[in-house]
Amino acid sequence: MYVSNEDSNDISIIDSASDIVVGTIFVGKRPRGIRLAPDGKTLYVALSGSPKEPPNARDAGRAASGDRAADGIAVVDVATRAVTRTIPSGQDPEAFDLTPDGKVMYVSNEETGQATVVELPAGRIVQTIALDQEPEGVAMKPSGDVVYITSEAANEVFAVDTKSSRVRATIQTGPRPRSVVFTPDGTRGYITEEQGSSITVVDANKHKAISHIKLEGTTHKPMGAVVAPDGKTVFVSTGRGGSVAYIDTATNKVVRMVDRIGVRPWGIGVTQDGRKLYTANGPSNDVSVIDVADARVIARVKVGSFPWGIVVAR
Repeated sequence: MYVSNEDSNDISIIDSASDIVVGTIFVGKRPRGIRLAPDGKTLYVALSGSPKEPPNARDAGRAASGDRAADGIAVVDVATRAVTRTIPSGQDPEAFDLTPDGKVMYVSNEETGQATVVELPAGRIVQTIALDQEPEGVAMKPSGDVVYITSEAANEVFAVDTKSSRVRATIQTGPRPRSVVFTPDGTRGYITEEQGSSITVVDANKHKAISHIKLEGTTHKPMGAVVAPDGKTVFVSTGRGGSVAYIDTATNKVVRMVDRIGVRPWGIGVTQDGRKLYTANGPSNDVSVIDVADARVIARVKVGSFPWGIVVAR
């Protein structure tokens, strides 16, 4: 599995059998969003030349100038563990996802309120899509016909048609939507809402909200999400809440909450057999390993500085 470390500008490689760091790859400034190509041979990592800022800094006119030459998507050869090139992405890329065939990438450009469409393997921007303020999370439906992009400032999620690159629908959400995950059959999407302490469940065929899941208390701040391989459970990291929620996809209810897993868990991943979860705990510079069945932390793995994203090889 691979972990993007935002402050140390590198990727940690963890052997999920032993839960030991087996390698580190320097990639460039502020690596955050991270994905593997469908064939597993290439790792993509979003890099940003924009400095880290407090919330609403851009709205208050305090945004610092960035190093635009550092923006891009690093392309890493998994076999050699080397960056082969960096492709254009638009300004301040944060997250992205790929079509199922790996030929097109959709990237959220937080500062410009846009998404860029990148043709692969050429690495050429073929279109720019106007969205709304601070687009962030990006998730492709398993069918590949629609990609969802969250707007954390506008409290919206855009369903973008991948054939036309036009917005097919806009879904209203709770405050500050962060990420989206789909069930394996693509019928439902789960949108995490940080400031709402909630998750919106969406009919992913009609692109309409069908249910809202409210987490108890206000300390749980839903951030990252991943679905179990069998599609029966969605796991949600809760940031400042320091926990992971288990959501039963049959009932759309929280059936278990694993507390005290780490400091501000954000990025989250699950092994192919569904037995272990991993969370990126930014401030403590480590990754928590959770036994899914027992709902307990079985290891804390030290990685680089401020781990952000996680992707687990299939």
